[in-house]
Amino acid sequence: MALATATLVMVVLTVVFNAVVRDHLQRQADDELRTRAEAVATTVDTRSDPVRVRETADDALLDTNVWIYAGPRLLEHPVSAPADGTLTTVAAGLAARVTSRCTTFEGQGEGVGEGADNSPVRLCSRPVGEAAPPRTAPGAVVVTALDLAPYRASADTMLLASLALGTAVLACTYVLTRLAVGRALHPVQVMTGQATRWSAAASDERFGSTARPAELAQLGASLDGLLDRIRAVLRHEQLLTGELSHELRTPLTRITTELDWWRARPRSAEETRAMHARLTDAAQCMRTICDTLLDDARDSTRTVPGTASVLPVLRNLTAGAPVHGTTTVTAAVTVICPETLTTGVPAALLERIVSPLLDNALRYARSRVLISARQHPDGSVRIKVADDGPGVPDSFTGGLFQPGRRAAPGDGHGGAGLGLPLARRLARSADGDVRHDARHTPGAAFVISLPAA
Repeated sequence: MALATATLVMVVLTVVFNAVVRDHLQRQADDELRTRAEAVATTVDTRSDPVRVRETADDALLDTNVWIYAGPRLLEHPVSAPADGTLTTVAAGLAARVTSRCTTFEGQGEGVGEGADNSPVRLCSRPVGEAAPPRTAPGAVVVTALDLAPYRASADTMLLASLALGTAVLACTYVLTRLAVGRALHPVQVMTGQATRWSAAASDERFGSTARPAELAQLGASLDGLLDRIRAVLRHEQLLTGELSHELRTPLTRITTELDWWRARPRSAEETRAMHARLTDAAQCMRTICDTLLDDARDSTRTVPGTASVLPVLRNLTAGAPVHGTTTVTAAVTVICPETLTTGVPAALLERIVSPLLDNALRYARSRVLISARQHPDGSVRIKVADDGPGVPDSFTGGLFQPGRRAAPGDGHGGAGLGLPLARRLARSADGDVRHDARHTPGAAFVISLPAA
């Protein structure tokens, strides 16, 4: 684009410049012809009859390339231009108009001066005085001629010089523009490569930490935003994978335990049918877990429609309480909930919210776990899951709901630190929340707030 624009400008400038030069040279030639005509006119005596030309000391030099007419009669003509020649005919045409005029004759086998054949000739006419009385028309006309070959050569030289200069300017414009644009775009190329590497490795590096020009700073801010979104998507993917693994571990453990129990010794047909029912229930639980988490992952900002009776869901969860992971749990689970209490979330989602809290309570409880549900005065449903275990250390309360964090990773209890964050995220997707009740002692207590039906 820069080269094309510069080329257009140079073409226009070259055309205008050479047109001005040629016009100036032609004016210069015309001025010289008129000056010579003025000098020759002083030698013409129009008061005598007939008109005559006075001889002067420099007559030969002054009469070079000059025609003098008295009316239609030719008084003098150049030696190089015969009286019946083409140039003389053109000069006669100018003289016949009896005005000051100029014309250009492109030589065709005839010219003025030595070796001027086929050269362009410029001719100008000038009337001289008046004839003797009683006539009032000009008594004579002087026509002067000038070989334009030197002027044309100068114009051609200027044209070639301007073309050469224009070509040099365009070459410099191309080189300098390419270098300037390349240098200006080099930081963009570097930033593109950095963004590619950082996005592939989920790096913490960002462009905003380096001072840049305003335009590149805006580009860096946009790329930083994209990198942050990419990292958020990767974290969400890792979180979803961890949550699925965390939630599926319990039903898979139930299935494994049932199969190990069935293979330990021969079972009756009734025991086998009961085992099949428990396996079916565990498989259905896994399917519900997958559907609930995947539906929430598709749109975590929407409000989940549906209602559920709270007591049946809590009873279904506590029915499998005696087995937790690969450890037999001896804590007694007590459920306190009105028969008619309902909440404005689906049963599957309510189960997924309560399940991680119950799982943690059974993991750390010493002898009992209490689940209580009631209608709060503000209209919401509150479900509290409490245990009599060691509780949550004061130093860890700030990181309770951060994914992957545990108060004591080496305490001998399983878990990936995903249950509490999952419960809170699912509750908030239904316009609810999960919080830690620090006032409960001994042990730990978590309160679920959900909208009423």
